[in-house]
Amino acid sequence: MTLSEWPRSVRGMLLLLLLPAGIGLMVLAWFIHGVLLERMSRDFIESRLQDEAAFLEHQVRQAGGRIDALRTGDYFQDVFHHAFAIASSSSQTVSPASWAPLLRPLLASGDEGAVRVRDASEPGAPSDILAYRRSFLVDGSPVTVIVAEDMEALKKGQAELHAWTAVISILLIVLLVGSIWVGISLSLQPVVTLQENLRKLQGGEISRIDVKGPEEFRPLVQQLNQLLDSLDQRLERSREALANLSHSVKTPIAAVRQILEDANRPLDEDLRREMASRLGDIDRQLEAEMRRSRFAGPQIGKSAYPVRQARDLLWMLGRLYPEKSFELSTSLPEECRWPIEEHDLNEILGNLLDNAGKWSTKNVELSLAQNGRLARMTVTDDGPGVEQGSLASLGQRGLRLDEQTPGHGLGLAIVREIVVRYGGQTSFSTDENGGLKVVIDVAV
Repeated sequence: MTLSEWPRSVRGMLLLLLLPAGIGLMVLAWFIHGVLLERMSRDFIESRLQDEAAFLEHQVRQAGGRIDALRTGDYFQDVFHHAFAIASSSSQTVSPASWAPLLRPLLASGDEGAVRVRDASEPGAPSDILAYRRSFLVDGSPVTVIVAEDMEALKKGQAELHAWTAVISILLIVLLVGSIWVGISLSLQPVVTLQENLRKLQGGEISRIDVKGPEEFRPLVQQLNQLLDSLDQRLERSREALANLSHSVKTPIAAVRQILEDANRPLDEDLRREMASRLGDIDRQLEAEMRRSRFAGPQIGKSAYPVRQARDLLWMLGRLYPEKSFELSTSLPEECRWPIEEHDLNEILGNLLDNAGKWSTKNVELSLAQNGRLARMTVTDDGPGVEQGSLASLGQRGLRLDEQTPGHGLGLAIVREIVVRYGGQTSFSTDENGGLKVVIDVAV
């Protein structure tokens, strides 16, 4: 069976894997049970035969080696429930007599201990016996005793017990199948609930998925809810951006239109400058909103390589500010990944480094670090820095502390806005060299 032909149902696949394994284990256990039962039975009977042979030896020694003086017949059959044979130099006895063709050859042989005789065909005698032979001396005369057990009756009992074991094994397999089915059904119940929640979500009956199930399903539900939150946030940001853009460009467009529609006013130099200012406001607002629309925020499956992107940005800014030095300080490996969308990370690092490049005297340093689940980005410069009272105002949209430096006052505001979307924090402080120090912490 190829992988494409495997059951698509989880329940079917688990049954396909577990049921043959369970049956195979039951068959193996049944086979091992038969082998162990045979071995234990033989060991037990051999031990009994050895004890009875020792008892016969004791009786012969008490009789002084005279076999005819022993009480045989019903006495030994009641005591032993086994066949026996005793032979000395002067006499020989076998009980029952029908076993004589099987036991007399053993008396004549020199084998000691347990002896197994199989496939015998003597009339009135069993075909399979286990005998124990013991030789000893009484007053210098050799004596041999043999005690034997009919193994056919024992094998019938073993076969019956083994058959019952097979019946029990089949019942256990049935119970195993039922247990597997019930266990799989109960384990997959959260999937059914999740499917129902997704149907309700699609129909607008609920806004978020709430499935109480095993811990293995909770990350899935959390990721789905995070995806829904991300989609809602992006929709809300799009609506907010359109509303902001509409509101912000309406006034300058109306002013420009009023100037153009007033035929009685010539377009002198002051009006031209005013129109250029209004159009510049529109352009800046469009640029800001377009940049905001490109911010992705946290997205499942999106990540960035901070070390690679930082080096590319430092190289580019080094070309833009050739008279200044841009350095990277990090212990992160090249293949380190952060769950931040690549464009968002470029916006964060690019704005911070560009701002530091504008204000620095000679050096700008970028530090990347990760401590457990916390990623830290630190940018420092050796510029004039910011007054302590103004640090709290940094990152406000449109705020510019020095109007002589080119820019729109959007860089740090964009950085702060992106960091907030990732649930991070932005802090501004004065570096030990007197420049500005920006520290960004984001959970990864």
